[in-house]
Amino acid sequence: MVTKTAPRILDVRHVRPAERPAEPLLREALGAALRSFRAEQKITLRELAELSCVSPGYLSELERGRKEVSSELLAAVCHALGTSVADVLIEAAGSMAVSSADSDLAAVQGV
Repeated sequence: MVTKTAPRILDVRHVRPAERPAEPLLREALGAALRSFRAEQKITLRELAELSCVSPGYLSELERGRKEVSSELLAAVCHALGTSVADVLIEAAGSMAVSSADSDLAAVQGV
């Protein structure tokens, strides 16, 4: 007779907060998403800066996740990229979910 064991549920509630990997930051995920969309369009940072009326230096800070983006500025950059704010947010949320799941898996496996 074959006995099945219940699948192990990935639950990190028992892992102490100090042992949990840091969650990805929204500004970092948004920056990566913006850079990805810009790369898909094959436009330079300077070209995007002109199209969106945002300085190249500030765009660079956004893409590197060093600055928080306002909704108005995000809308201007997305419009210049020919995409919607929703698409960029979905891309960022997806990357955050994958990163978080990877961290949770690593935490559970390390227990």
